[in-house]
Amino acid sequence: MLCVKNGMVHDALHEEAFRADILVEDGKIKAIGENLETGSDARIIDAEGLRVYPGFVEAHGHIGLDGYGIGYEGMDYNEMNDIISPQMRGIDGVKPLDAAFPKAAAAGVTCVCVGPGSANVLGGTFTTIKTVGKRVDDMVVRDGVAMKCAFGENPKRVYKDKKDSSRMTTAALLRETLFKAKEYMEKKEAAGEDISKRPAFDLKLEALLPVMRGEIPLKAHAHAAEDIFTALRIAKEFRVKITLEHVTEGHLIVEELAKENVPLAVGPTLTSASKFELRNKSWITPGVLSQAGCQVSIITDSPVIPQEYLPLCAGLAVQAGMQPFAALQAITINPAKHAGIADRVGSLEVGKDADIVITNGCPFEISTEVKYVLIDGQEIELARH
Repeated sequence: MLCVKNGMVHDALHEEAFRADILVEDGKIKAIGENLETGSDARIIDAEGLRVYPGFVEAHGHIGLDGYGIGYEGMDYNEMNDIISPQMRGIDGVKPLDAAFPKAAAAGVTCVCVGPGSANVLGGTFTTIKTVGKRVDDMVVRDGVAMKCAFGENPKRVYKDKKDSSRMTTAALLRETLFKAKEYMEKKEAAGEDISKRPAFDLKLEALLPVMRGEIPLKAHAHAAEDIFTALRIAKEFRVKITLEHVTEGHLIVEELAKENVPLAVGPTLTSASKFELRNKSWITPGVLSQAGCQVSIITDSPVIPQEYLPLCAGLAVQAGMQPFAALQAITINPAKHAGIADRVGSLEVGKDADIVITNGCPFEISTEVKYVLIDGQEIELARH
Protein backbone atom coordinates (compact mmCIF):
# COMPACT_ATOMS: atom_id res chain seq x y z
CA MET A 1 0.00 0.00 0.00
CA LEU A 2 1.11 3.54 -0.77
CA CYS A 3 -0.38 6.92 0.10
CA VAL A 4 0.29 10.30 -1.51
CA LYS A 5 -0.42 12.73 1.33
CA ASN A 6 -1.43 16.39 1.41
CA GLY A 7 -1.01 17.24 -2.28
CA MET A 8 -3.03 19.67 -4.38
CA VAL A 9 -4.90 17.26 -6.62
CA HIS A 10 -5.61 18.15 -10.25
CA ASP A 11 -7.77 15.20 -11.25
CA ALA A 12 -8.43 16.30 -14.89
CA LEU A 13 -12.17 16.14 -14.24
CA HIS A 14 -12.72 19.22 -12.08
CA GLU A 15 -11.20 22.57 -13.00
CA GLU A 16 -10.46 23.53 -9.41
CA ALA A 17 -7.67 21.67 -7.63
CA PHE A 18 -8.33 20.34 -4.15
CA ARG A 19 -6.19 19.20 -1.22
CA ALA A 20 -6.40 15.45 -0.68
CA ASP A 21 -4.60 12.19 -0.06
CA ILE A 22 -4.56 9.39 -2.65
CA LEU A 23 -4.44 5.81 -1.39
CA VAL A 24 -2.98 3.22 -3.76
CA GLU A 25 -3.29 -0.53 -3.45
CA ASP A 26 -2.50 -3.32 -5.92
CA GLY A 27 -1.71 -0.82 -8.65
CA LYS A 28 -5.08 0.93 -8.43
CA ILE A 29 -6.41 4.08 -6.79
CA LYS A 30 -8.31 2.83 -3.76
CA ALA A 31 -9.43 6.12 -2.22
CA ILE A 32 -9.15 9.90 -2.62
CA GLY A 33 -9.92 12.15 0.33
CA GLU A 34 -8.59 14.08 3.27
CA ASN A 35 -6.74 12.45 6.18
CA LEU A 36 -6.97 8.92 4.80
CA GLU A 37 -5.93 6.20 7.19
CA THR A 38 -3.17 3.84 6.17
CA GLY A 39 -1.58 0.79 7.69
CA SER A 40 1.71 1.08 9.52
CA ASP A 41 3.53 -0.58 6.63
CA ALA A 42 2.23 1.83 3.98
CA ARG A 43 4.75 3.80 1.94
CA ILE A 44 4.06 7.54 2.36
CA ILE A 45 4.88 10.19 -0.24
CA ASP A 46 4.61 13.61 1.35
CA ALA A 47 3.21 15.90 -1.35
CA GLU A 48 2.87 18.95 0.90
CA GLY A 49 3.39 22.00 -1.33
CA LEU A 50 3.33 19.87 -4.49
CA ARG A 51 0.83 19.30 -7.27
CA VAL A 52 -0.61 15.89 -8.10
CA TYR A 53 -1.77 14.98 -11.62
CA PRO A 54 -2.90 11.90 -13.50
CA GLY A 55 -0.20 10.40 -15.69
CA PHE A 56 0.00 12.16 -19.04
CA VAL A 57 -1.34 10.27 -22.05
CA GLU A 58 -0.29 10.46 -25.71
CA ALA A 59 -3.11 9.82 -28.19
CA HIS A 60 -0.92 9.27 -31.25
CA GLY A 61 2.76 8.48 -31.63
CA HIS A 62 5.37 5.97 -32.67
CA ILE A 63 7.63 5.73 -29.63
CA GLY A 64 9.27 2.31 -29.54
CA LEU A 65 8.61 1.72 -33.23
CA ASP A 66 10.88 4.50 -34.48
CA GLY A 67 14.04 3.81 -32.49
CA TYR A 68 15.83 6.44 -30.42
CA GLY A 69 19.28 7.26 -31.78
CA ILE A 70 19.61 4.25 -34.08
CA GLY A 71 18.70 5.69 -37.47
CA TYR A 72 16.89 3.92 -40.27
CA GLU A 73 17.72 0.46 -38.95
CA GLY A 74 15.50 1.10 -35.93
CA MET A 75 12.46 2.28 -37.86
CA ASP A 76 9.67 -0.28 -37.76
CA TYR A 77 6.60 1.92 -38.05
CA ASN A 78 5.87 1.65 -41.79
CA GLU A 79 5.50 -1.30 -44.15
CA MET A 80 7.05 0.14 -47.30
CA ASN A 81 6.23 -2.65 -49.76
CA ASP A 82 2.43 -2.68 -49.67
CA ILE A 83 0.21 0.39 -49.65
CA ILE A 84 -2.65 -1.63 -48.15
CA SER A 85 -1.40 -3.36 -45.00
CA PRO A 86 -4.14 -3.40 -42.32
CA GLN A 87 -2.82 -6.74 -41.06
CA MET A 88 0.21 -5.02 -39.49
CA ARG A 89 0.04 -4.77 -35.68
CA GLY A 90 1.88 -2.01 -33.86
CA ILE A 91 2.50 -4.28 -30.88
CA ASP A 92 4.76 -6.47 -33.03
CA GLY A 93 7.20 -3.60 -33.69
CA VAL A 94 7.53 -2.00 -30.25
CA LYS A 95 11.01 -2.06 -28.70
CA PRO A 96 10.34 -1.84 -24.95
CA LEU A 97 14.02 -1.24 -24.19
CA ASP A 98 14.13 1.84 -26.42
CA ALA A 99 15.84 4.69 -24.55
CA ALA A 100 12.91 6.97 -25.35
CA PHE A 101 10.66 5.20 -22.83
CA PRO A 102 12.47 6.17 -19.60
CA LYS A 103 12.72 9.74 -20.85
CA ALA A 104 8.98 9.81 -21.44
CA ALA A 105 8.17 8.27 -18.07
CA ALA A 106 10.45 10.68 -16.22
CA ALA A 107 8.49 13.58 -17.77
CA GLY A 108 5.22 12.09 -16.50
CA VAL A 109 4.06 10.51 -19.76
CA THR A 110 2.81 7.21 -18.43
CA CYS A 111 0.65 5.81 -21.24
CA VAL A 112 0.98 6.07 -25.02
CA CYS A 113 -1.06 5.02 -28.05
CA VAL A 114 1.43 3.81 -30.63
CA GLY A 115 1.31 2.17 -34.02
CA PRO A 116 2.14 2.35 -37.72
CA GLY A 117 3.00 5.57 -39.51
CA SER A 118 1.38 7.26 -42.47
CA ALA A 119 3.12 5.85 -45.54
CA ASN A 120 0.21 3.56 -46.34
CA VAL A 121 -3.45 4.11 -47.12
CA LEU A 122 -4.09 1.43 -44.49
CA GLY A 123 -1.18 0.84 -42.14
CA GLY A 124 -2.33 -1.44 -39.32
CA THR A 125 -3.50 -1.31 -35.72
CA PHE A 126 -2.41 0.87 -32.82
CA THR A 127 -1.84 -0.42 -29.29
CA THR A 128 -1.86 1.39 -25.95
CA ILE A 129 0.98 0.69 -23.56
CA LYS A 130 2.53 1.98 -20.36
CA THR A 131 5.99 3.55 -20.66
CA VAL A 132 7.79 1.11 -18.37
CA GLY A 133 8.55 -2.55 -18.88
CA LYS A 134 10.87 -5.03 -20.53
CA ARG A 135 8.27 -7.09 -22.36
CA VAL A 136 5.67 -5.28 -24.44
CA ASP A 137 2.98 -7.86 -23.62
CA ASP A 138 3.20 -6.78 -19.98
CA MET A 139 2.99 -3.07 -20.87
CA VAL A 140 -0.29 -3.29 -22.80
CA VAL A 141 -3.36 -1.45 -21.56
CA ARG A 142 -5.43 -2.41 -24.60
CA ASP A 143 -4.26 -3.76 -27.93
CA GLY A 144 -5.87 -3.12 -31.30
CA VAL A 145 -7.50 0.17 -30.35
CA ALA A 146 -7.66 1.72 -33.83
CA MET A 147 -6.85 1.08 -37.50
CA LYS A 148 -4.46 3.57 -39.07
CA CYS A 149 -5.31 5.09 -42.42
CA ALA A 150 -3.66 8.03 -44.13
CA PHE A 151 -4.60 10.81 -46.51
CA GLY A 152 -2.63 13.64 -48.07
CA GLU A 153 0.99 13.85 -49.05
CA ASN A 154 2.56 10.83 -47.36
CA PRO A 155 0.97 7.93 -49.30
CA LYS A 156 1.38 9.94 -52.51
CA ARG A 157 5.06 10.55 -51.85
CA VAL A 158 5.96 7.01 -50.80
CA TYR A 159 4.02 5.25 -53.55
CA LYS A 160 3.93 7.81 -56.38
CA ASP A 161 5.91 5.58 -58.75
CA LYS A 162 4.14 2.39 -57.71
CA LYS A 163 0.50 2.83 -56.82
CA ASP A 164 -0.64 6.29 -55.73
CA SER A 165 -0.03 9.72 -57.23
CA SER A 166 -3.15 11.69 -56.26
CA ARG A 167 -5.55 12.26 -53.39
CA MET A 168 -8.27 10.70 -55.55
CA THR A 169 -6.24 7.50 -55.78
CA THR A 170 -5.76 7.36 -52.02
CA ALA A 171 -9.50 7.71 -51.45
CA ALA A 172 -10.29 5.12 -54.13
CA LEU A 173 -7.87 2.58 -52.66
CA LEU A 174 -9.40 3.01 -49.21
CA ARG A 175 -12.94 2.69 -50.57
CA GLU A 176 -12.05 -0.42 -52.56
CA THR A 177 -10.60 -2.12 -49.50
CA LEU A 178 -13.51 -1.18 -47.27
CA PHE A 179 -15.96 -2.50 -49.87
CA LYS A 180 -14.06 -5.80 -49.92
CA ALA A 181 -14.04 -5.93 -46.12
CA LYS A 182 -17.79 -5.26 -45.99
CA GLU A 183 -18.49 -8.05 -48.48
CA TYR A 184 -16.12 -10.41 -46.65
CA MET A 185 -17.88 -9.68 -43.35
CA GLU A 186 -21.33 -10.23 -44.85
CA LYS A 187 -20.31 -13.56 -46.40
CA LYS A 188 -18.85 -14.76 -43.10
CA GLU A 189 -21.99 -13.77 -41.25
CA ALA A 190 -24.23 -15.45 -43.82
CA ALA A 191 -22.19 -18.66 -43.65
CA GLY A 192 -22.57 -18.89 -39.90
CA GLU A 193 -21.09 -22.16 -38.63
CA ASP A 194 -20.99 -23.72 -42.10
CA ILE A 195 -17.24 -23.63 -42.87
CA SER A 196 -17.82 -24.73 -46.47
CA LYS A 197 -19.70 -21.52 -47.23
CA ARG A 198 -17.21 -19.12 -45.67
CA PRO A 199 -15.08 -16.92 -47.95
CA ALA A 200 -11.43 -17.84 -48.41
CA PHE A 201 -9.41 -16.59 -45.45
CA ASP A 202 -7.87 -13.15 -46.05
CA LEU A 203 -5.70 -11.72 -43.26
CA LYS A 204 -6.06 -8.13 -44.51
CA LEU A 205 -9.84 -8.31 -44.51
CA GLU A 206 -9.90 -10.14 -41.18
CA ALA A 207 -7.92 -7.26 -39.69
CA LEU A 208 -10.59 -4.81 -40.89
CA LEU A 209 -13.54 -6.66 -39.36
CA PRO A 210 -13.35 -4.77 -36.02
CA VAL A 211 -13.59 -1.52 -38.03
CA MET A 212 -16.54 -2.72 -40.08
CA ARG A 213 -18.33 -3.92 -36.93
CA GLY A 214 -17.86 -0.57 -35.23
CA GLU A 215 -15.61 -1.99 -32.52
CA ILE A 216 -12.64 0.28 -33.28
CA PRO A 217 -12.28 3.48 -35.34
CA LEU A 218 -10.27 4.35 -38.37
CA LYS A 219 -7.42 6.51 -37.11
CA ALA A 220 -7.15 8.96 -39.99
CA HIS A 221 -3.95 10.89 -40.65
CA ALA A 222 -5.20 14.16 -42.16
CA HIS A 223 -3.49 17.55 -42.03
CA ALA A 224 -5.21 19.57 -44.76
CA ALA A 225 -8.86 20.61 -44.75
CA GLU A 226 -9.63 18.68 -47.93
CA ASP A 227 -8.17 15.49 -46.44
CA ILE A 228 -10.12 15.95 -43.21
CA PHE A 229 -13.35 16.19 -45.17
CA THR A 230 -12.51 13.18 -47.35
CA ALA A 231 -11.81 11.11 -44.24
CA LEU A 232 -15.17 12.11 -42.75
CA ARG A 233 -16.95 11.48 -46.05
CA ILE A 234 -15.63 7.93 -46.35
CA ALA A 235 -16.37 7.12 -42.70
CA LYS A 236 -19.97 8.18 -43.25
CA GLU A 237 -20.25 6.19 -46.49
CA PHE A 238 -19.27 2.97 -44.69
CA ARG A 239 -20.82 3.89 -41.34
CA VAL A 240 -17.59 3.31 -39.47
CA LYS A 241 -16.14 5.18 -36.51
CA ILE A 242 -13.28 7.59 -37.05
CA THR A 243 -10.81 9.75 -35.17
CA LEU A 244 -8.90 12.55 -36.87
CA GLU A 245 -5.14 12.74 -36.37
CA HIS A 246 -2.97 15.88 -36.80
CA VAL A 247 -5.82 18.23 -37.91
CA THR A 248 -3.29 20.93 -38.84
CA GLU A 249 -5.85 23.11 -40.63
CA GLY A 250 -8.55 22.46 -38.04
CA HIS A 251 -8.68 26.09 -36.93
CA LEU A 252 -9.60 27.07 -40.50
CA ILE A 253 -12.65 24.79 -40.53
CA VAL A 254 -13.59 24.88 -36.86
CA GLU A 255 -17.32 25.42 -37.48
CA GLU A 256 -17.49 22.26 -39.58
CA LEU A 257 -15.48 20.14 -37.14
CA ALA A 258 -17.65 21.29 -34.25
CA LYS A 259 -20.63 19.74 -36.06
CA GLU A 260 -18.96 16.36 -36.51
CA ASN A 261 -18.38 15.34 -32.88
CA VAL A 262 -15.33 13.18 -33.62
CA PRO A 263 -12.18 13.04 -31.46
CA LEU A 264 -9.34 15.26 -32.69
CA ALA A 265 -5.62 14.72 -32.03
CA VAL A 266 -3.75 17.93 -32.85
CA GLY A 267 -0.04 18.09 -33.63
CA PRO A 268 2.88 17.77 -33.87
CA THR A 269 3.23 21.53 -33.75
CA LEU A 270 6.74 21.99 -32.30
CA THR A 271 8.27 21.48 -35.76
CA SER A 272 8.84 23.42 -38.95
CA ALA A 273 6.38 23.30 -41.84
CA SER A 274 8.34 20.62 -43.66
CA LYS A 275 5.74 20.02 -46.38
CA PHE A 276 2.99 21.90 -48.18
CA GLU A 277 0.12 20.55 -46.11
CA LEU A 278 1.72 21.99 -42.95
CA ARG A 279 1.89 25.57 -44.19
CA ASN A 280 -0.97 26.61 -41.87
CA LYS A 281 0.49 24.97 -38.77
CA SER A 282 -0.33 27.04 -35.67
CA TRP A 283 -0.31 26.79 -31.89
CA ILE A 284 -3.77 28.37 -31.82
CA THR A 285 -5.36 25.24 -33.31
CA PRO A 286 -5.93 23.21 -30.10
CA GLY A 287 -7.45 26.17 -28.28
CA VAL A 288 -9.70 27.25 -31.15
CA LEU A 289 -11.07 23.72 -31.52
CA SER A 290 -11.46 23.22 -27.78
CA GLN A 291 -13.35 26.49 -27.34
CA ALA A 292 -15.74 25.36 -30.09
CA GLY A 293 -16.62 22.28 -28.03
CA CYS A 294 -14.45 19.71 -29.80
CA GLN A 295 -12.72 16.90 -27.91
CA VAL A 296 -9.06 17.81 -28.39
CA SER A 297 -5.91 15.87 -27.59
CA ILE A 298 -2.46 17.42 -28.02
CA ILE A 299 0.10 15.06 -29.53
CA THR A 300 3.83 14.91 -30.14
CA ASP A 301 3.63 12.25 -32.87
CA SER A 302 6.78 11.02 -31.13
CA PRO A 303 9.57 10.93 -32.09
CA VAL A 304 8.69 13.81 -34.43
CA ILE A 305 8.68 15.72 -31.15
CA PRO A 306 10.40 13.81 -28.32
CA GLN A 307 7.76 12.17 -26.15
CA GLU A 308 8.94 13.93 -22.99
CA TYR A 309 7.88 17.30 -24.43
CA LEU A 310 4.16 16.47 -24.38
CA PRO A 311 3.50 18.73 -21.32
CA LEU A 312 5.56 21.50 -22.92
CA CYS A 313 3.39 21.31 -26.05
CA ALA A 314 0.32 21.79 -23.85
CA GLY A 315 2.01 24.83 -22.33
CA LEU A 316 2.71 26.35 -25.74
CA ALA A 317 -0.96 25.86 -26.65
CA VAL A 318 -1.88 27.75 -23.46
CA GLN A 319 0.44 30.60 -24.44
CA ALA A 320 -1.44 30.74 -27.76
CA GLY A 321 -4.81 31.07 -26.04
CA MET A 322 -5.94 27.62 -24.93
CA GLN A 323 -7.52 27.49 -21.49
CA PRO A 324 -5.14 25.79 -19.00
CA PHE A 325 -7.72 23.24 -17.83
CA ALA A 326 -8.56 22.35 -21.44
CA ALA A 327 -4.83 21.89 -22.09
CA LEU A 328 -4.54 19.58 -19.08
CA GLN A 329 -7.45 17.52 -20.34
CA ALA A 330 -5.80 17.46 -23.78
CA ILE A 331 -2.90 15.41 -22.37
CA THR A 332 -4.87 13.32 -19.87
CA ILE A 333 -8.54 12.36 -20.08
CA ASN A 334 -9.15 13.38 -23.71
CA PRO A 335 -6.39 11.19 -25.19
CA ALA A 336 -7.56 8.37 -22.93
CA LYS A 337 -11.04 8.73 -24.44
CA HIS A 338 -9.52 9.09 -27.91
CA ALA A 339 -7.76 5.73 -27.51
CA GLY A 340 -10.68 3.99 -25.82
CA ILE A 341 -8.92 3.48 -22.48
CA ALA A 342 -10.56 6.12 -20.27
CA ASP A 343 -11.78 3.36 -17.97
CA ARG A 344 -8.16 2.76 -16.98
CA VAL A 345 -6.20 6.02 -17.28
CA GLY A 346 -6.45 9.76 -17.92
CA SER A 347 -7.86 11.00 -14.61
CA LEU A 348 -7.46 10.51 -10.88
CA GLU A 349 -10.47 8.43 -9.89
CA VAL A 350 -11.08 5.52 -7.55
CA GLY A 351 -10.66 2.23 -9.40
CA LYS A 352 -8.39 3.56 -12.12
CA ASP A 353 -4.74 2.65 -12.62
CA ALA A 354 -2.51 4.45 -10.14
CA ASP A 355 -0.62 6.45 -12.77
CA ILE A 356 0.28 9.60 -10.86
CA VAL A 357 2.63 12.52 -11.52
CA ILE A 358 3.76 14.82 -8.70
CA THR A 359 5.41 18.13 -9.57
CA ASN A 360 6.62 21.28 -7.82
CA GLY A 361 4.70 23.54 -10.19
CA CYS A 362 2.64 23.67 -13.37
CA PRO A 363 3.85 20.89 -15.70
CA PHE A 364 3.42 23.20 -18.70
CA GLU A 365 6.31 25.37 -17.52
CA ILE A 366 9.85 24.39 -18.40
CA SER A 367 11.12 25.36 -14.94
CA THR A 368 8.82 22.83 -13.23
CA GLU A 369 10.41 19.67 -11.87
CA VAL A 370 8.75 16.29 -11.83
CA LYS A 371 9.36 14.96 -8.31
CA TYR A 372 7.65 11.55 -8.45
CA VAL A 373 6.04 9.35 -11.10
CA LEU A 374 3.95 6.31 -10.26
CA ILE A 375 2.94 3.82 -12.94
CA ASP A 376 0.50 1.13 -11.82
CA GLY A 377 1.24 2.24 -8.29
CA GLN A 378 4.98 1.67 -8.58
CA GLU A 379 7.36 4.58 -8.13
CA ILE A 380 9.75 4.70 -11.07
CA GLU A 381 13.32 5.90 -11.17
CA LEU A 382 13.44 9.26 -12.90
CA ALA A 383 15.94 9.30 -15.76
CA ARG A 384 17.56 12.74 -15.77
CA HIS A 385 19.44 12.56 -19.06
